Amino acid sequence: MEIISSAGIVVKLVLLLLLSFSVVSWGIILFKFFQVQRAKGESERFMDFFWKSKRFDAIASQVDRFAHSPLTVLFNEGYSELKKVVESDSKSDGSALSTDLGGVENVSRALRRATNSEITRLEKYLTFLATTGSTSPFIGLFGTVWGIMTAFEGIGKTGSASLAVVAPGIAEALIATAIGLVAAIPAVMAYNHFQHKIRVLINEMDSFTTEFLNIVQRNIAGK
Repeated sequence: MEIISSAGIVVKLVLLLLLSFSVVSWGIILFKFFQVQRAKGESERFMDFFWKSKRFDAIASQVDRFAHSPLTVLFNEGYSELKKVVESDSKSDGSALSTDLGGVENVSRALRRATNSEITRLEKYLTFLATTGSTSPFIGLFGTVWGIMTAFEGIGKTGSASLAVVAPGIAEALIATAIGLVAAIPAVMAYNHFQHKIRVLINEMDSFTTEFLNIVQRNIAGK
């Protein structure tokens, strides 16, 4: 704290910027941790419930129990589109579901839209972590370079290169790099961790989409 308080205005601004990056990054890390954990846990419980249930309408009536799972969003969108197709076909020719009007393709598009929307939601704010991880060391390096320039300027004015003259300026300069690394390292680690977890959830959504469409197609084939 003594080194920071005695730093120049430019170095202080750099440190303030890096501190802001770090605070926001940790807020995002905590938020994404709970979001991803809830999504993973509720997705597992939803899939157990999905395969134990025999009817889509029974699943739809209980889907609010798994509100944080991205799979419930896919189910709601797919089931809503399926009901529209069934109602439309029933009015037109009395059949339960027809492939002539692209019923399955409509459901597939609804599931793809929901998947893209959920991916966007899950990846929200991760860009800031990536930005913090990639730019913070360079911002800290800028503060270090500026501090060293100031230190050499002081040496030139005093005409002395003794350790007592040089050390405070060098310490002031290096602390900027240290704070930059403190901000960057957790952000990079968290970004990679969440990217992996989200890829797992994306694979689960793709698998659910395939299974949902298979069920719909079997329903069509049985009519």
